[in-house]
Amino acid sequence: MSSRAGTKTQGPLQESRCSSSRAGRAIRIIGVPLDMGASRRGVDMGPSAMRVAGLEPRLEALGHKVTDGGNIRVEIAETQGHGNERARYLKEITETCTRTAKAVLKTLEDGQTPLVLGGDHSLAVGTVSGAAEFHRRQGQSIGVLWIDAHSDINTPETTPSGNVHGMPLAALVGLGPQSLAGIFGYSPKVSPENTVLIGVRDIDAAERENIRRAGIAHVYTMRDIDERGMRAVMEEALRTASRGTAGYHVSLDMDWIDPEDAPGVGTPVRGGATYREAHLAMEIIADHGRMISFEMVEVNPVIDEHNRTADLAVELACSAFGKKIL
Repeated sequence: MSSRAGTKTQGPLQESRCSSSRAGRAIRIIGVPLDMGASRRGVDMGPSAMRVAGLEPRLEALGHKVTDGGNIRVEIAETQGHGNERARYLKEITETCTRTAKAVLKTLEDGQTPLVLGGDHSLAVGTVSGAAEFHRRQGQSIGVLWIDAHSDINTPETTPSGNVHGMPLAALVGLGPQSLAGIFGYSPKVSPENTVLIGVRDIDAAERENIRRAGIAHVYTMRDIDERGMRAVMEEALRTASRGTAGYHVSLDMDWIDPEDAPGVGTPVRGGATYREAHLAMEIIADHGRMISFEMVEVNPVIDEHNRTADLAVELACSAFGKKIL
């Protein structure tokens, strides 16, 4: 499914770690401690874990102006009925995503870059909806880089689990569930032509059909990364996501990275991106310069090892926002 067109090298890559090469941004951190979309609990503590890992001061050290907007209000699962077994807690998740969308929209209206901390991946419907609405009001569209071990494109009709964190991309491209897809009163939020999946390696049979139904042609599996290299894949993906758009949202699920480096995730899958591959992907995004919003999801401190996964998430955010060796 991935595009196989050749990629022209644009010059030597620079690696991240010690200094910033880009002008500072105004960044607003938004926590979304949502964990109703998954079976395994604990990702509601992900935003706190990333804050504890020094996200704000580490971004400020790169020359960015960072403010923390606090957390979006999320209902406690134990106080709610889970509703339909085919999409558990859908009502509460939709309410959280709507609040998230409004916060992201306001952040962009204030001239700041939204940096959203999750929480389970269902919150991405809110983040992308807010970014898409901001640009829709200006007659523009956005692209999406979905960096994940999973495609998250099930619907209530195709889901094997009933977990909504397996449905956000389906909502964003208009397949449903309708309550999530219809935030701000329209759907889809993103065009399949500007939607790119990167590093997937665990896709349900029904999801393969949903990818085809949605018309998403640019899907890069871990095999593509193995065969072609991260640079070729990322440069092609960035061209796709930015073609005819105002820029793109980056949705980074930490289970994209191999569990050896990111053990604190709810749905680990062996064979993911390495530590250096993950940083390289973020560095290329920073070099490209068209990221309009960014989120990191599925950090679960309950099963992490000494906050390793949250610390790596913060490192990757720094690379995406321009941290470099030289």
